[in-house]
Amino acid sequence: MEYLINKSHPKKISVRKLKNVIGCSESTIRRELKRGRVLLRTTTWEEYESYDANKAQKYYDYQATNKGPNLKILDDYDFVEYVEKKIIVDKYSLDAVIMKLQQTGFLNPKTGKKFKTRICTKTLYNYIDKEIFPNLTNKSLPREGCTPKRKQRRVRKALKNIDGKSIWERPEAANKRSEVGHWEMDCMEGPKGKDDVCLLTIVERKLRKSLVFKIPNQTQDSVIKVLDKLERKLGRVKFSKTFKSITVDNGSEFLNHQKMERSLRSKRKKRTEIYYCHPYSSWERGSNEQTNGMVRRFVPKGKKISIIPNQDILYIERWLNNYPRRIFDGKSSKQKEEDMKKKNKVLP
Repeated sequence: MEYLINKSHPKKISVRKLKNVIGCSESTIRRELKRGRVLLRTTTWEEYESYDANKAQKYYDYQATNKGPNLKILDDYDFVEYVEKKIIVDKYSLDAVIMKLQQTGFLNPKTGKKFKTRICTKTLYNYIDKEIFPNLTNKSLPREGCTPKRKQRRVRKALKNIDGKSIWERPEAANKRSEVGHWEMDCMEGPKGKDDVCLLTIVERKLRKSLVFKIPNQTQDSVIKVLDKLERKLGRVKFSKTFKSITVDNGSEFLNHQKMERSLRSKRKKRTEIYYCHPYSSWERGSNEQTNGMVRRFVPKGKKISIIPNQDILYIERWLNNYPRRIFDGKSSKQKEEDMKKKNKVLP
């Protein structure tokens, strides 16, 4: 375009002719001419207006610096409200929110219509980093925000269970998670020295099915009472099929493996097998540790567990079993269990 304009000097070329030659609309050409307008002089020192492509390009590049990608969220206020509720109230991670939406086809549960917005987990993280959401920041996320540095403390010597079976003796089906019925168990404490009440969490390794119990103290008797209660509810045979093995750490509350393994109904038969991790090897109960971290979204460290109502403990247990999991392609433990039952898999 600059060549055509300069070539036509001193006779001015019309915008209509430029339009026909270049193949653009008149308004596009007029905007471009305005961006690159310059004043030049003839050999007789007379001023005339012309067009400079370099100036037009520089102006365009400068204006483009203020331009960002269009937000996919646009004016979808229902979507914003849904995401904020899921993360702040329902304690979902960002990935869990997107998996839940993908499962329902981005359906709005309130209206029954689909949200206008379709985004992935990475985009949602970007929006929160840029503070697009009015009530949502990185501090609202389960594992984001400021985390205080862990204080160094003296580590006590691990209690050793001489008679107990090591994790190395655990069946291969439990190690590979190829069979349902192998569990991990742990205790979650309240504030030290202020509250003896704690939570006992039991997690199935293959399906990640979770059980949460509030127990009066972190003792062997309290743990054994929970297992006895489960056996009374299920019966010895069903309990043995459901809890084929339980892997625990070397905490003092788990050292009495004889009473944890023995059955209330039969003195000669065991109800389960107890296996012990190595001292200070929490990664050997990875599913249990991950579940404890999720429970901490509702019961942060330092909170008294004794003041938490039993119905809230049941809510946490239901929440865990209905939580979308990436390892199951967005399905929950409950959905995965139902799928296995439909496929005629042997489940207790």
